[in-house]
Amino acid sequence: MLLRTALRTQTLRSFTKASPRPLVHYTSPTPSRPHLSTTTAASARSFASTSRMSTATRTESDAFGELQVPNDRYWGAQTERSLENFKINQPQDRMPPPIVRAFGILKGAAATVNMKYGLDPKLGEAIQTAAAEVASLKLVDHFPLVVWQTGSGTQSNMNANEVISNRAIELLGGTMGSKKPVHPNDHVNMSASSNDTFPTVMHIAAVLEFEEQLLPSLTALRDALERKRASFEHIIKIGRTHLQDATPLTLGQEFSGYVTQLTHSITRLESALPHLRLLAQGGTAVGTGLNTFTGFAEAIAAEVSHMTGHSFTTAPNKFEALAADDAIVAAHGQLNTLATSLFKIAQDIRLLGSGPRCGLGELKLPENEPGSSIMPGKVNPTQCESVTMLCCQVFGNQAAVTFAGSQGNFELNVFKPVMISNLLHSCRLLTDGMTSFRLHLVEGLEADEKRIGALLGESLMLVTCLNPVIGYDMASKVAKNAHKKGLTLRESAMELQALSGEEFDRCVRPELMLAPKERK
Repeated sequence: MLLRTALRTQTLRSFTKASPRPLVHYTSPTPSRPHLSTTTAASARSFASTSRMSTATRTESDAFGELQVPNDRYWGAQTERSLENFKINQPQDRMPPPIVRAFGILKGAAATVNMKYGLDPKLGEAIQTAAAEVASLKLVDHFPLVVWQTGSGTQSNMNANEVISNRAIELLGGTMGSKKPVHPNDHVNMSASSNDTFPTVMHIAAVLEFEEQLLPSLTALRDALERKRASFEHIIKIGRTHLQDATPLTLGQEFSGYVTQLTHSITRLESALPHLRLLAQGGTAVGTGLNTFTGFAEAIAAEVSHMTGHSFTTAPNKFEALAADDAIVAAHGQLNTLATSLFKIAQDIRLLGSGPRCGLGELKLPENEPGSSIMPGKVNPTQCESVTMLCCQVFGNQAAVTFAGSQGNFELNVFKPVMISNLLHSCRLLTDGMTSFRLHLVEGLEADEKRIGALLGESLMLVTCLNPVIGYDMASKVAKNAHKKGLTLRESAMELQALSGEEFDRCVRPELMLAPKERK
């Protein structure tokens, strides 16, 4: 969803002579996400390695002194210092693009609210424009910091403050690095602390990813499985428990279980949203709201809601909002449950499609690519394998989020970056994985009715329907005798004189074994 505040850029047309500095965009093999423009969607998928396109530098400063920053980058001294201090798995572990987007949203909202509390409108409007560019991910390559930094996210908050400050200065015709007329702390970070800003950004990013990406992908997969359920409803097959033959059901009934699993996952994920909609902004350093004003927190939540079109409210207790991240732990728990469901579904489909001649072979899986470098003609269930692997990754992320969530000491949890990074990673894996699974497997899935019928006819567990007729013990003898001698159930029942052939045919009818009977 494009930010509604983009309209506000019309008030700054006088600044259009200062266009954003060129960026190096990466290319992605995955489809663009629908709510972003092509440029934004590409940037949202990943980061390019930030190349230093010019050897020219400018002088920036922070409390530790002066240092040189590449002249073609908007970040300032604190970001540059963090780059030097945390050279850890660049660029793979950079702060995820949804966090960058959320920073832009929040900083734009803060500028709007702060103008009501005394911020110079000229500066505030320039901050709004720069923040909108951050939120659109046009400036994503100016956010180079990795997750592995201070546990409060302070360096990433200052990265956002510095980028927005320098871009606003540029818009106003000033000199980047001068901190005039727009200061990263005094103006962009006005009335805020990293301690309330970063958890707010975490929640904004999580809600937007859940509602704009994850839930639509999950719903589409659920609906595709429902269409298969309906088309398979007439196909009677043998059931399996403990990986052994069991009583019959329809293939549609089997798929109805998958549909219901995903329906429940939708409900569970939606149940995590109310707590994610609570924003910590306004708590500042320890939750007391120092350096803010009455009504500030409520105004921020209202403005973020207006800008995004998603509902947010201020957290009723800022001490909890800073010191604990239980909402993130709970939300990832629902992602973990979804991954559990997807693993089961993909595993079942993989086994039901095993073969093509020596496996179960009840399902025909789409053939998407060659499967072996040595065995000609081999095709593998690659979509199932992909989904089950990414589910394993989500299970691992759950462990990291759980442990990190337990580390809230006193007034602040300082494991926040690793928590939101893992949550967004899981969200992205599941979103993309479900889309791929739907497009490249589920929608092309077919039943092999001939094979299903053959296996049904060979099953010994059809004998179960004879329990009320000849008793459990005799029915067991019929089944064991058939298995031992290689007979059909009908032949075994007749040999043991349990039933005549006509009686067997009247009693053993799979179509009558699919639901409870009316009591006579």
